[in-house]
Formats: sequence, C-alpha cells, structure tokens
Amino acid sequence: MQSMTSEYEIFRGELANIFTSPILDRVKILYDEQVQSYEQDDDQVTVTFLKSQKVESFDLLVGADGYYSKIRGAMLGAKPAEQVFGEGVHVAYFTIKRDLLAGSLLAKGHNATGGRCLVLRPDPSPAGRTRGMFINANWASNKAAKERLDKALRAGEKAYKDLMEEMFADAGWLAPEMLKGMHESDDFYCSIFAQTRSPKLQDGRVVLLGDAGHAIPGQGTSLAITGALIMAGELLRNPGDVATAAKQYEDLMLPFVQKQQAGDVQFAMQLANPETWWGIAIRNVVLRVVIGTGLVDLVMRVSAWLGFSEAKVDMPDYLWPVIEKE
Repeated sequence: MQSMTSEYEIFRGELANIFTSPILDRVKILYDEQVQSYEQDDDQVTVTFLKSQKVESFDLLVGADGYYSKIRGAMLGAKPAEQVFGEGVHVAYFTIKRDLLAGSLLAKGHNATGGRCLVLRPDPSPAGRTRGMFINANWASNKAAKERLDKALRAGEKAYKDLMEEMFADAGWLAPEMLKGMHESDDFYCSIFAQTRSPKLQDGRVVLLGDAGHAIPGQGTSLAITGALIMAGELLRNPGDVATAAKQYEDLMLPFVQKQQAGDVQFAMQLANPETWWGIAIRNVVLRVVIGTGLVDLVMRVSAWLGFSEAKVDMPDYLWPVIEKE
C-alpha cells in the first residue's frame, strides 16, 4: 500500500498493540527499515537491509510489505505491479482533530457526482476526534480521473492532498470541514482497492503474508490474520523444518485465496457510488425499498436455508502451547 506517513507511525496504532504487546519482551522489532535484497540456502535466509546496509541471517523471511511487495517481486523475478489488479477505487484516510459527528457513535456518509463519497466515523481514541475518508470510485468512462489519482498517489502526500482539495471542493455536505481536517491531520494515508494475485506464496524459507500475497478488498485484514495463524501453526507442526511449514501454509492458503479471487474484478464500489445525481437517487430508492421491506433479512434466511455460508479456510486444529504469564 502507498503510505504517506512512516511505517512506524501506522504500526504503533491502537489496533497494532493487540498483536505487538504480547511479544514485546520476546521478539526484537526493528522500525523504519526495509529489505533491499535476500539470498537463501537450505539452512537460512540472508537479508540485506536498505537503510543500514546491514547483512543478517534468519530462519524465515516473511514478506508482509503490501501490494507492491519488493519481496514478492524478488521471489517471482517480476515487477510487483504485475500481480496487482486494481478495482478503480482510491481512498484517503485521516483523523480529524474535531468531533464532526457531534458525539454520535454512528458513521455517516455523503455522495457527490463523479463517484465521490465522503465518510465520517467515530474515532475510538479520546473524544474530540473523527475519522475521515475521501473515496473516489472511478467508473470505466472516467479514465482521466483515475490517471490523475494514480499519478498523485505515486507523487506523495502533498500531491494527493492537493488533488483531494480540488476534487472535493464542490462536494457539499461537510467537505470544507473535512478538507481542513485533512490538511491538519498527522496520520494521512491513501491507497487503492486492489487484488494481489500471486501465483505462489512461498519459496523455500520465504513466505508472503497479507496484501503482499493475497489482497482482497473487504477481506484483507481477515486473510492476513488467518494466514499468520496458519503459518505459525505449520511452524509448530514442523519444528525445525521451515521449508515444509512454508509449503503447507501455501497449500492451505493459496487455493482458498484463488477461489475468492475467481472471476472478473468486482465493481461493487462503483455501483454503490454512482456518477450522476439521478444514479444516486435511484440507488437511494432501491436501498430504502430493500431495507424498509425487510428483503435483506429474507435473503439472509433463504441463503442460510439453502446452505450458503461464509467461506472459510479448512485449517488443522493446531495444538498451541500454553504460555504462562509471569
């Protein structure tokens, strides 16, 4: 993903603490660094770091470096962009240092023409802040807008903020307040909605996790957590045999991911964010009818009766060791 703040600032967020807190006294975490290159043999992976140019050896290298993973590119011998299939959706995320929801715990959104959407949602941190999002769901007919967004994404934070200022200046609702909050935020981040379709998730002692290996919008976080769980479980089941554990991780994850990614790239976000006012009006009528008549509940009940359920990875029942707290 394209991050406009340092990886350290994002990683130390509230949710990251859920995963990092239990391991801080057992795992060395190196911030503000990335892998430049690696070599491996039967016994280890030797990594050269980009900033420090240090060379160190490890039992396992996990590539979790996003859509445009350099580790994936090195593994496949290809440009990382070749495995990324965009869905034509660009999103900017930021925290506004004001409560624009007036204490409400419900998220609110507003659509403007051109596939633009403004979203506000409660911030779980101390009161007085709001999470903001600018969404551009680009229809195929609006290639120029997509090209401008892609260019700004590559150019960096200032270029993307300037483009948001231009694109959402006439969007109405709370756009002026959100734009002001965007410029004042200290955690601005933007990315695309895309799938990562990698033909493999491992090579010896190197594995791909999260968006680096199998991004699917709407399932990315769940798949990343599931993949990490499986990789850890396979290492537990194959003590000292990293390559076998990595292969079994791939055998479980890759078929499931490919099944979820089957077919053409989806356009649900474009349908949810029409280009025209009349399209927005029609969408609103359809939603009122579906929700007001209870059709959503009916469809869910019929689907359950027919046996449709959430897709899940058929993973083993790992026997996790019990770690006693001191």
